[in-house]
Parts: sequence; C-alpha cells; structure tokens
Amino acid sequence: MRFDIVTLFPDCFTSILSSGLLAKALAKQIAQVNLVNPRDFTTDKHHKADDEPYGGGVGMLMKPEPIFTAVESLPTLPRREIILMSPQGQTINQPLLKELATNYDQLVVICGHYEGVDERVLHLVTREVSLGDFILTGGEIPSMALLNGVVRLLPGTVGKVESLKSESFEEGLLDYPQYTRPADFRGWKVPDVLLSGNHAEIARWRYEQQIQRTGDRRPDLLEKWQQEKQGSREQGAGSRGEETCE
Repeated sequence: MRFDIVTLFPDCFTSILSSGLLAKALAKQIAQVNLVNPRDFTTDKHHKADDEPYGGGVGMLMKPEPIFTAVESLPTLPRREIILMSPQGQTINQPLLKELATNYDQLVVICGHYEGVDERVLHLVTREVSLGDFILTGGEIPSMALLNGVVRLLPGTVGKVESLKSESFEEGLLDYPQYTRPADFRGWKVPDVLLSGNHAEIARWRYEQQIQRTGDRRPDLLEKWQQEKQGSREQGAGSRGEETCE
C-alpha cells in the first residue's frame, strides 16, 4: 500500500518510520510512505503556505494552492482515498482501519496545521478523519496513528495473524487481562485458571473478563455489543423461521 503524507513538518515522521513494525513493513515493501511538503509547491520567494483568513479571526489558515498542487503531483492508483486529518472528521476506530487496509491501495493523508485549511481543500478530499474530540497543533500526530493502525493490518506486517483477531475492539469488546512470569509478583498472583492448563476454562474466563472489563471501562461499547448480538440472534431466528416455512 502506498501512503502519501502531505505535511509541513516531514521531519516529525523520521522516528516512527525508522523503528518497530512500521520500519519492518517498509523494508519488506508491504507499505511505501512518501512525505510531501506543500511548501515545495509554493510560487513566492518565501514559500508561504499559510495566510490570514478572510473576515478576520485569530491564527492562520493553510492556503489551498500548495495543497492542491502537492496532491496533483502524485501518481494516482486505482483505489485511492484522499484523507484530511481534521477534528471535524470521522473518529478513527478499528472498523475504519480495517476498511482502509482492505479497500484501498493508496492513502493520501493531508495534515492540517495552524487554524486548519482553506475550506476549498474539501473539494479535493474524499474523507475527513479525526483522532478524537480534542484539538492538537496539527494533523501529524493523528496521521501517524492512522498510518500505524492501517499498516499493522496489512498482510505480512504482524507475524502471527491470530494475534490480530484476538485484540481489543476486534469483536466489539475490550481485551481480557493478560499475565506473564513470575506467577507471583509482590503478592499479586496470576489467576489460578490461567495456570490450570484447561483451555476451555481459560477461554471461558477470558470471555467473561472481556464482558466485565468492557462494562466497567466502556459501558457504551458493551451496550453496542449487546445490541448487535441481540440483532444477530433475531436475524438468525428469522432465517430459521423462513427455512421452516419452506
């Protein structure tokens, strides 16, 4: 997959692209990341990429021309999405990351800065994405989160595919508690069931812990999970009823 990151601060990405799973994915050519600075596409001698907003107001806006020219300079793959990182966008979650990793060959990610971008940039954008309901100084950090979340889902990035399937949010629930050696650390002991060797009991305990933990920490997620589970049951019952009628 190709990622084109349009950013005024490409140096911000040096560390994340040279360490961990992202670095390995780039080395194995599972993903390709291209950093594009809109300042390189300005026409004035000061390479000015921002200006004051019409109508007044505090702060500066990123100008549309450098962003458009930067994006238009890029190659276009058949399945391409142009994303603006914006607090007004769709919040990043696991289903979104899976959609992007599965359905696209190229993600062009525009990092806003200052007070944002000129509204006309939205004519270029196909999707707005947000890290959450808060404000940062720019779109670089949210774009790193998006990049990390998508790349790790690409085939070949994570060694054990099974580990992806058992993670938090994959089934709509938070992850269960996990432990490693020693079995007793400062009086905090690993639950006996995990030492029992009974895989059926361990699986049951983990499932119960997922439900309990989600209810304690994210009751909104638990309610959504319960509603979806109930909907699946009703749909299944309806399908069986139709088959019986035939």
